[in-house]
Amino acid sequence: MTALSGIRVIEIGTLIAAPFAARLMAEFGAEVIKIESLGQGDPLRKWRKLHEGTSLWWYLQSRNKKSLALNLKSAEGIAIVKQLAESADVLIENLRPGALEKLGLGWDVLHALNPKLTLVRISGYGQTGPYRDRPGFGAIGEAMGGVRYTTGDPQSPPARMGVSLGDSLASMHAVMGALMSLLRVKTGQGDGQVVDVSLVESVFNVMESLVPEYAMLGHVRERSGGALPGIAPSNTYPTADGGYVVIAGNSDPIFKRLMIAIGRPDLGENPAFAHNDGRVAECEQLDRAISEWSIRLPIDAVLDTLEKAEVPAGRIYSVEDIVSDPHYQARDMILDAQLPGGAAVKMPGIVPKLSATPGTVNWQGPSLGQHTQAVLGELGLDESAIQRLKNEGVVQ
Repeated sequence: MTALSGIRVIEIGTLIAAPFAARLMAEFGAEVIKIESLGQGDPLRKWRKLHEGTSLWWYLQSRNKKSLALNLKSAEGIAIVKQLAESADVLIENLRPGALEKLGLGWDVLHALNPKLTLVRISGYGQTGPYRDRPGFGAIGEAMGGVRYTTGDPQSPPARMGVSLGDSLASMHAVMGALMSLLRVKTGQGDGQVVDVSLVESVFNVMESLVPEYAMLGHVRERSGGALPGIAPSNTYPTADGGYVVIAGNSDPIFKRLMIAIGRPDLGENPAFAHNDGRVAECEQLDRAISEWSIRLPIDAVLDTLEKAEVPAGRIYSVEDIVSDPHYQARDMILDAQLPGGAAVKMPGIVPKLSATPGTVNWQGPSLGQHTQAVLGELGLDESAIQRLKNEGVVQ
């Protein structure tokens, strides 16, 4: 038994935000039926690095999902979606606002078909407001949500992270909203509802005290490189062998232990540095003292010293470091998988870890339309009816 066993999810989405949200639910036992367009299916099938013509990201992003290749421009295709919605718990989509309505699948239609259905809608700016009709990708969410402005070196243009952070944050908010709505339905407190998730707002929601600092103090948080602004000491420091280590000595007792470890107990006992506000005022002095210590030692010696002093610290991992790390392996965060044709591959494990109902990986991302016949069969269509739909270009 997994946490979401018995929950049926319909996914009408492409690329990242809606598919990642559906993947998270699929990993914990939800039956996810992914509706893909005929021909090429989800464009993610061709994104990033490919293996024998299919994206490795696809195999991860769509694991545990069923692929139903369906022509949503046909009346019969829409009728199939409606029939699926009647027995579904959640429908997740990331079309442009209004697109679902143009298909004849707006909230009024879906709610009438199944009052218990939760509709999760992910878009660039949300379903309302003056920007609702603008196209929006995760990168735009990061830009307008505030994180891009605060990321990078102070002397350089704003930087982006090497992953689609905006999309992933929206996905997690979408799952959170879906589960809240499901809890309401399953406990008999009410019907399903619309979960309206904006890429911009999902990024904005993790921006900590950005707004009150500006509204009350006129403070605009700027780019700070490897440092954590307003909290000290917390930065990236060089080591003798050309490496870098992240050190977070930013609570009062940890700071004192850190100063003893680097041979500067005088700083640790200085009353001016007893609390964070005093340390922030002199963060450059503290960073300089830590760097002068760390640059004299290889990274392993730095980390060993700080571990013994119970100071949070870590090297900056590449993917090579991650895959070979014994802690990742002990936590089942690097899984051995097999692709169609038998090729062996490693995949990320499942987060979070649940003690009683853990998530599982049952299969990697399916081929286009792999489950079309099975899904339609469950709807009561016999082989001749399915063949007719294939011949008419409704399904693949």
